[in-house]
Amino acid sequence: MEQFFDPKSIAVIGANDRKGSIGAALIDNLIQGGYGGAVIPVNPMHDTVRGLQSYRAITEVQPPPEMAIIATPIAIAPEIVRQCVRAGTQGVIIISAGGKELGEEGAFIEEQIHGAAEGSGMRIIGPNCMGVIRPAKNLNATFAGDMPTKGSLAVISQSGAICAAILDRAATENMGFSHFVSVGSMLDVDFGDLIDHLGNDGSVMAILLYMENLTNPRKFMSAARAVSRIKPIIVLKAGKSGVGARAASTHIGAMAGEDAVYDAAFKRAGIVRVPSLARLFDCAELMAKQPRPAGTRLAIITNGGGPGVMAVDALAEYGLEPAPLSDEITTRLGEILPPYWSRGNPIDILGNATVERYTSALELCLASKEFDGILIIMVPQDLTAPEEVAASLVKLARRKRVPVFASWMGGKRIAEAVDILNQANIPTYETPERAVRAFLYMVEYTRNLELLSQAPPKLPELYFNRDQVFRTIYECFEQETELLSEIQSKEVLAAYGIPVNPTRLAVSADEAVALASEMEMPAAMKLVSPDISHKSDAGGVQLDLRNEEDIRQAFGRIMIGARAHNPEARVTGVSLQPFIAGADFELLLGSKTDDNFGPVLCFGSGGVYAELLDDKALGLPPLNRLLARRMMEDTRIMPLLAGNRNTQPADLEKLEELLVRLSQLVIDFPEIVEMDINPVLIKNGAPCAVDARIRIRRNEEQTNNLNNCYLVISPYPQHLERHDLTDMQKPLFIRPIKPEDAPLFTELFNSLTPTSIYYRFFSVVKTLSPEILARFTQVDYDREISFVALDDDEEGSERMLGVANIVGEPDGRRGEFSVLIGDLWQGKGIGAKLLLQCLEIAQERGMEIVWGTVLAENRHMLALGKKLGFTVKQSEDPSEYKLTIDLKTAKL
Repeated sequence: MEQFFDPKSIAVIGANDRKGSIGAALIDNLIQGGYGGAVIPVNPMHDTVRGLQSYRAITEVQPPPEMAIIATPIAIAPEIVRQCVRAGTQGVIIISAGGKELGEEGAFIEEQIHGAAEGSGMRIIGPNCMGVIRPAKNLNATFAGDMPTKGSLAVISQSGAICAAILDRAATENMGFSHFVSVGSMLDVDFGDLIDHLGNDGSVMAILLYMENLTNPRKFMSAARAVSRIKPIIVLKAGKSGVGARAASTHIGAMAGEDAVYDAAFKRAGIVRVPSLARLFDCAELMAKQPRPAGTRLAIITNGGGPGVMAVDALAEYGLEPAPLSDEITTRLGEILPPYWSRGNPIDILGNATVERYTSALELCLASKEFDGILIIMVPQDLTAPEEVAASLVKLARRKRVPVFASWMGGKRIAEAVDILNQANIPTYETPERAVRAFLYMVEYTRNLELLSQAPPKLPELYFNRDQVFRTIYECFEQETELLSEIQSKEVLAAYGIPVNPTRLAVSADEAVALASEMEMPAAMKLVSPDISHKSDAGGVQLDLRNEEDIRQAFGRIMIGARAHNPEARVTGVSLQPFIAGADFELLLGSKTDDNFGPVLCFGSGGVYAELLDDKALGLPPLNRLLARRMMEDTRIMPLLAGNRNTQPADLEKLEELLVRLSQLVIDFPEIVEMDINPVLIKNGAPCAVDARIRIRRNEEQTNNLNNCYLVISPYPQHLERHDLTDMQKPLFIRPIKPEDAPLFTELFNSLTPTSIYYRFFSVVKTLSPEILARFTQVDYDREISFVALDDDEEGSERMLGVANIVGEPDGRRGEFSVLIGDLWQGKGIGAKLLLQCLEIAQERGMEIVWGTVLAENRHMLALGKKLGFTVKQSEDPSEYKLTIDLKTAKL
């Protein structure tokens, strides 16, 4: 990506001498940034550009430009791209509009552009974009106006208009940027590519996204999950739509709309979502200018009671309150404030507040460790000049350790003061509510980091009857039906250990009576029809049937109701099952395959009013117990499930396990495109699925794909597990690392000598923080190859003997390896087996180079590297060696 952000030479193709043209504006901006000597005007029409020589084809330019900007009509862009490939250009920005946004003709042109560049290694931004800006390099490769201030915010936007709006607002608010990228149609370079690049750039402290759609959700999720651990990503996602939900055939389909799925994806990736452009501005300003808060404890200093109440109300919307004041703080504030101050938070310093009163209150709050942020509110009044207050606050706020931000309410009278604050990097907001919400978005990111660092509890070994599900699904395919009956759906669920109510099919009233005599009464009877999805709407659910007469009458009512609801509907018969009376809760579980994100799981309140209640949480597979619990906690019914007054609580661990099993089912069988389990009844704490509906679709490509490309998050690669022996013939179990391995990894670390720790971490590390532990155990299987060796000889307990991994760079061509073996197990061949396993997988994935840095005194690792075919060379630092292996030629 550096070819776009630090090019040594730039060709502007389509430049001409017409004032106001895009090409002319591009050249003007580049020359103003000091790129005059590097800019090569190229005109396909062989005209003269501002008195400079121009070229008919870019291939005539020597040496070839590192980056080219195409500002021609898009119809000739494919040929220009071919010329750029032949010339050896590394990156192309296509400003031209008229691609797929205009329909089939434009989409065809984009296909031609893609075909012209395919396989060349050249990257393309656009088409239909504004270009890129990198203030630190004085690079403005856009047709926008002035260069923005240098800063630490990176912006990626699909909309050029939004880019222009952000740039204009930034100039007013004194916001600076590290990178500004308009991606347009994302023919090639997309959000995932840029997030990866910016995540590795130390000048970027936060990333802002304006998104309309994704072209590669899996790449996006992989990049975002990695980068959000080290810097915040804030997204404004536009384009909400309910069209797809209205066409769904089940409760899950109707409730898992497109925008809700994006919400679930952002949450899983640790991304903070804002609902409007105004809030994106507000959040960006605070992110750009202030440190991140450690928690929610907000101090509010105000000269007006009303604005203070507005700030408190804004906190209450999120279930929060202002930070309580300790006795010590209250006493010290009482010494500097009038006797009739508020004696609480908000700290009301009264309408006649002086400069000294503001500064004293702020100084005390800054010195205290009781607050995670400080909001200063001012309403104009005649006794104090706002600009004097602003100037005094600026001097104090330079010593900040927590975010300090302001809401200066008014217009003309406070304009000068607001400018003073902005120039000093103190964010200002027109209302207290906007200030509080911006602060809470920063808090949300802090909480995301905490959640991402939590280690999930381990589940007992789960067993699944995949063969049974395979047979059921392919029997339906042979019968050319895509909708499984209730009985077939329950067979699938039972094969994956999900408790179901035993159910039998009857095709006549007599058969229903006979079956009922064989089961425990009372009974429940339901319509079985592939053409009627919601049985209750057709009177197709009859409950609490206690005798033969009830059974016959229920059968008759169901048949009449089905004919009245849909005279053309095919009716297979009715299902009979024991009736579970007096359930404590009704839940809904299920899944839906989203066009962008693949299978999406759902948990929430169930029953016939599920859609009306709209109490649900969505999640992406794979799930573990921790992720399952978070889904449950995102619903309104969760406090009731946990136990409320006289209600018996649900077995929450069983519900977690049920969600994990459901997650594995949709991972293993991409043919399942929709699954509705409603209701799941909770009685005496235990769950039981009493109704279910599954819709399937044949997809051979997905079924035969071991890489699970239909999922946006790579699941645990169970097929890579294997058993082996050490050099001393001790049994080993080698498998990919799991998030649940955190306790085992901690035990391994605690067993290491200080020397072994230093060899691995190149520094003295005494304990593993939750963040470091998560970094080692919660890996993205798409970009990291990490294997552990477990003692396979112990019964009833596990012990980790060693771990090896290769962390791939964003382009997938290079990766860095590391190995850590417990002291007692060194020299027994475990490290060689683990690293060799990692190298073989890397080679299969097409990785070209694997490298690592080893301390000179770590002789065991140097010997292992030579044994496996690494080239060993001393680094510039004589205490280190660099080990490199070329996987293109290596014979492992």
